[in-house]
Amino acid sequence: MRHAWLNSVLLLALAAPVARAQQAAAPGDTAALPAGFGSLRQDDIAVRVQFNALQVRVLPLDESVIRTLSPDSYRALHELGLSKKAQVDGLLRRTGMPGASLWYVQFFNQEQGEARFSPLELVITSAGRDFRALEVFALTPGFGEQRLRQREVQAALYVFDPAVDVNQPLEVAFETQRSMAWESLLKRVEQERARIRSRTAAKP
Repeated sequence: MRHAWLNSVLLLALAAPVARAQQAAAPGDTAALPAGFGSLRQDDIAVRVQFNALQVRVLPLDESVIRTLSPDSYRALHELGLSKKAQVDGLLRRTGMPGASLWYVQFFNQEQGEARFSPLELVITSAGRDFRALEVFALTPGFGEQRLRQREVQAALYVFDPAVDVNQPLEVAFETQRSMAWESLLKRVEQERARIRSRTAAKP
């Protein structure tokens, strides 16, 4: 009986640091994931949806995701989110929401002639719920015209309900086309998070 009791104590003692390590490495824990150590490119975290002549490129701006990017790519997306911070904060005050899920969205016309797009036709499905943007803040001058000339890009910052969870598989849809690519992209993000933690742990 005494040996069994000692074994239980030892098991608990060994399990405690493991549990703490797992807790420290929680997916959304940015405190355990410093910026500046990532190596991914923006394309590595971008979901693409093709609809006729339009290609829609969607990137989450969640810190726990963009900190896996190379320093220059991280800085660009981090500053992009900050550029609309006052507007986003105003929206949160008006709606009473505790936070928001921010996404960088680009529309690109690949074919000849003009292509039109409807910004609010972008839908993200998270945990079985469909979410449309609560607000869309234009980042390029012609975004409000909702049309694209050949090879033209228009971009905006999309504000979604904070219930959109980037640490779980998501489905991104535009008009009638859907993409479930985030599930595989998230695996790449999680692998890079692990590498970042290893790099920072190795630093003196």
